[in-house]
Amino acid sequence: MRNPWFFRLCLFATVLTLGLVVLGAYVRLSDAGLGCPDWPGCYGHWKVPAEEAHVASANAAYPERQVVAAKAWKEMAHRYVAGSLGLLVLAIAVLAWRRRRAPGQQVVLPLLLVVLIIFQSLLGMWTVTLLLKPLIVMGHLLGGLSTLALLAWITLRSGALWTRGEAPVWGAWRWIAVGALGVLAIQIALGGWTSSNYAALACPDFPTCHGEWWPAADFNEGFILWRGIGIDYEGGVLDNRGRVAIHLIHRLGALVTCAVLGSLALALIFAPPRPMLRRAGAVLLAALILQVSLGVATVMGHLPLPVAAAHNGGAALLLLSLVGVIHLLAGSLPRDVQRGH
Repeated sequence: MRNPWFFRLCLFATVLTLGLVVLGAYVRLSDAGLGCPDWPGCYGHWKVPAEEAHVASANAAYPERQVVAAKAWKEMAHRYVAGSLGLLVLAIAVLAWRRRRAPGQQVVLPLLLVVLIIFQSLLGMWTVTLLLKPLIVMGHLLGGLSTLALLAWITLRSGALWTRGEAPVWGAWRWIAVGALGVLAIQIALGGWTSSNYAALACPDFPTCHGEWWPAADFNEGFILWRGIGIDYEGGVLDNRGRVAIHLIHRLGALVTCAVLGSLALALIFAPPRPMLRRAGAVLLAALILQVSLGVATVMGHLPLPVAAAHNGGAALLLLSLVGVIHLLAGSLPRDVQRGH
């Protein structure tokens, strides 16, 4: 027997994670990632210092990071929401474990989610302590979206949404859908690398870059993953050619992603194995068009903060759409398979 509370908790956690992904992007894009130079508090406090004596003490302790209340509050808001999500995921895991003998209850993924949340917290700490190191920032983004995907999958399977009585539709569809998910994951990683290296405006025009289809770029410099400890990456450390290289690869990745996900969406719309998949294909196509539009608008508008943050949200919606497609392809899995997955 399914537990409605487990489903509701998972659904709420999924929505909260989606909001957290957008909030994290907003914090990063508004240059507030180091608004609090320590972790998990802010200048040694659990809230942003406001009293004159506390501000003076904070400025003395961190002379290179003077208190800027607006940035610090953005960072702390992100930490508060992330902490709430962590407690919610823990509650989901506890409930899943207590009901582990109930037919159809998912156990493995809720427990795995706790491990992921702990690692994601460490990445959040390292983001601050390692001064916005691009590899860590990119990993933090991937961890957040992985959390979102897992929560969405658990929610869909626990509610058996839109699949009651449906048999799995795998075959070639399985490899196409899983391959599309892999392509999207790589493109999201490229987007995180572009953002964390401040390369979003390395090409200020579209579809060309500095008026050329293939301008001078330094790919060796642009894709050095590890540069040591102690470097402050706020604002980026690459020269223009290194940033151009990153931006160009992100654009090429976008073309590949559009081709793969667009083909999958059209195949689902025009040759669906089930009527519900036709609707899922339409949703996937709409999310893809929205994301491409936001990407172009980000460049053409020279990185407007609301649009750039929405671009991160668009990636999350695209991921959710693809998870939904895979869920529908899986159909109503046998109870013993549901229990393990």
